[in-house]
Amino acid sequence: MSSKALKLLVSGDVEGQLDKLFNRVNSIQKKSGHFDLLLCVGEFFGGNKEEWEKYRTGQKKVPIPTLILGPSDPSLCDFYQNNEDGIELCENVTYLGRRGTFTGSSGLSVAYLSGRQGATTDPTHFSNRDVSHLLMQYQGDTKFRGVDILMTSQWPKGPSKYASDLELDTESCGSELVSQLAVELRPRYHFCASEDVFYERQPYRNHRVLSDKEKHVTRFISLAKVNNAEKKKYLYAFNIVPLCNMEESELTKQPPDVTECPYNRGSVQITDKEETTEQFRFDTSNPEKGQKRKREDKRGTNSPKKHPRPSGPCWFCLGSPEVEKHLVVSVGTECYLALAKGGLVPDHALILPIGHHQSMVLAPDEVRQEIDKYKKSLIKLYKKNNKSVIFFERNYKTQHLQIQAVPFPDDKKQEAKDSFMECAEGESLNLDEIPKHSDLKQIVPVGAPYFYAELPTGEKLLHRISKNFPLQFGREAMASVQLLNMPERVDWKACKLSRQEEESAAEDFRSQYEEFDFTLE
Repeated sequence: MSSKALKLLVSGDVEGQLDKLFNRVNSIQKKSGHFDLLLCVGEFFGGNKEEWEKYRTGQKKVPIPTLILGPSDPSLCDFYQNNEDGIELCENVTYLGRRGTFTGSSGLSVAYLSGRQGATTDPTHFSNRDVSHLLMQYQGDTKFRGVDILMTSQWPKGPSKYASDLELDTESCGSELVSQLAVELRPRYHFCASEDVFYERQPYRNHRVLSDKEKHVTRFISLAKVNNAEKKKYLYAFNIVPLCNMEESELTKQPPDVTECPYNRGSVQITDKEETTEQFRFDTSNPEKGQKRKREDKRGTNSPKKHPRPSGPCWFCLGSPEVEKHLVVSVGTECYLALAKGGLVPDHALILPIGHHQSMVLAPDEVRQEIDKYKKSLIKLYKKNNKSVIFFERNYKTQHLQIQAVPFPDDKKQEAKDSFMECAEGESLNLDEIPKHSDLKQIVPVGAPYFYAELPTGEKLLHRISKNFPLQFGREAMASVQLLNMPERVDWKACKLSRQEEESAAEDFRSQYEEFDFTLE
């Protein structure tokens, strides 16, 4: 199956600068040949009506068929002729509408959503209902593979997750509904504007690795305003063969820099109520260090934060009487760091959530983010001592999330993968290497048991547990000849110390870690 590629242009906010845009389009077409279509995301019209009037009346010609979105600014609604969807505003300029899909004669499929997320019903805002209506036509369609292009004026929320850094605060400017739309529609390209920034994200996958059938990737691109003073990119040119004309093998090819999907999968619930996130503090310092550790919440309160609690006793919930607090080294807002009981080595540590969360797959984003902070701080600590670290989690026959952090000599880090693979082979286990940008939430179904390890060389290893699993597997791989060479310490019970020895070891580790403890900042 083959089809001629279409040549498309996409523009960011035009804001009425029509001459600048169309002169630039003419220049590109003289140099690169004819383009089939121009898509405009963001605000097309601006305060200057005189320029538009020349195109509307035919005094000036639009050089290419152009599809535009609706307004985000209420003052610009008059340009849209009573907001009739699919109306041609002048020759070669068509207003798509508030929301919907468009399929050209070539088979190119375009989904679009105008305006910004809001509670009002005016044409400049969209709601949960608009997104639901847009998605309704695909519900139950087993042959639906996605759309070629998604056009939105507003950004999704947090598209830079798992990708390169972006200075823009995409949590405050973005919309959760747009994120959900991108998840459900699986566009090959998602274009947006409205923030006057050019940002081309690494492509992200639309399937869960090792769980779902392989699907095509999505490329997210934000474009700046036309004729912006900083000369940021506002016009994007590309070729595309409509997905309906592509073989599945060609469509689903995965580029080498592909990442995990940055958005949460599942329906979005919009509410006006904000969750209070008061901070929890547990003072693990000595009296003379107490003032340094004491810190008020950013909202000016030091009321305890409420964390999920288990239905029964738990040895690892920080508020539980069962937890051995003398091993605690540092306490953050969502997580805490403790010395491992019966550790393989003296600086074997555990990262645990303060509240009751069973695994990384079930942990909320704020917990996962603070776990990452603890990981980064431990990497710095161990590096200072010429050590590398392996982080691993066993979500099997345990009720509370525990991230094991086991350091070992830095000159042996290249042997880490072989050690785990040989140990897995000895136990007749399938240990898969998953992509470096993978996220467990996208790979492992909720409730499924697993073993997961992150190696200092960047590899990520996953075993999806289906039946019996050796509980000490992680320790066994770490204690191997290649890494720590201490097989006698595989069983943690053989490594237990007295209470006095544990207190001394924890205090020693706490003093070493203090330099890297982000909770003291």
